[in-house]
Amino acid sequence: MQQHSAQLRWEQHTQRPLFALALAFAVAYAVPIVRPDAGRDVVRLCSAVEWVVWAAFALDYAVRLVLAPNRPAFVRTHWLDLGAVLLPMLQPLRLLRLVSTLLLVGQRARMASQIRLTTYVVGAVVGLLMFGSLAVLSVERDSPDGNIRTLGDAVWWSFTTMTTVGYGDHAPTTGLGRMLAVGLMLSGIALLGVVTANIAAWFIARFEKDDVEERRQTEAIRELTEEVRALRGEVAALKGTAVE
Repeated sequence: MQQHSAQLRWEQHTQRPLFALALAFAVAYAVPIVRPDAGRDVVRLCSAVEWVVWAAFALDYAVRLVLAPNRPAFVRTHWLDLGAVLLPMLQPLRLLRLVSTLLLVGQRARMASQIRLTTYVVGAVVGLLMFGSLAVLSVERDSPDGNIRTLGDAVWWSFTTMTTVGYGDHAPTTGLGRMLAVGLMLSGIALLGVVTANIAAWFIARFEKDDVEERRQTEAIRELTEEVRALRGEVAALKGTAVE
C-alpha cells in the first residue's frame, strides 16, 4: 500500500513537468522542419532537446517500475510504455523518437484522472495533426515525385487523412510517408470511435437517470395513493362510529 501511494504521488508530481517537456519536444521537433535553413547549432540543440525529453520519460517509466508494488504486473499492463522507451534505441531516427514520445505522453495522459476524456481527445487530435504534418513534410519535402512541399500542404493532407476523406490532391509517395498515412488513418478512426462511444454513453446515462427519476416519482405516487386510501378508510370508520 505504501509503495502504491508512493507511485501515485510520483505520477501526480511529475505529470505537469513531463507535459512541459513534451511541449519543449514539440518545439524542438518542429523548428528544423519548419525552418530547413536553420543553422547546424540550432539543429544540434533541437536534437539534444528531443533526446533529453525522451530520457526524462524513460526515467519516469523506470521510477514508476521501481515504485510499483507488483513489478511483473506493472510491466504486463504497461507494455506500450516499455516499447516506447525501447523504440528509439533500435535505430536513432527522429521519427522513432517522435513516435515513442507521443506514445509516452499519451499513456501518462490516460493515467491522469483529472483529465477528462474530451480534453484528452482534443489534445490527441491536435497533437496528431501537428506531428503528422511535420513528420510527413520532413519525409516528403525532398521526394522527387512528392507533392507535399509546404507546411500548409502537410496540414491539409493530415486533416483529410485523419478524417478519412482523402481528396487525393496531396498524397505521400515514399514508403515512410505511406506508413505515416496508415497511422493517421487508424488514429482518426480510433478517435472517432472514442467520441462516438462517449456521446452514446452520455445519452444512455441521461436516459437511465430520467428512467430512475420516473420510477421514483411513480413509486411516490403509488405510496401517496395508498395513504389516501387508508385515510379514506379511517374517515369512513369514524363516520360509522359517529352514526351509531
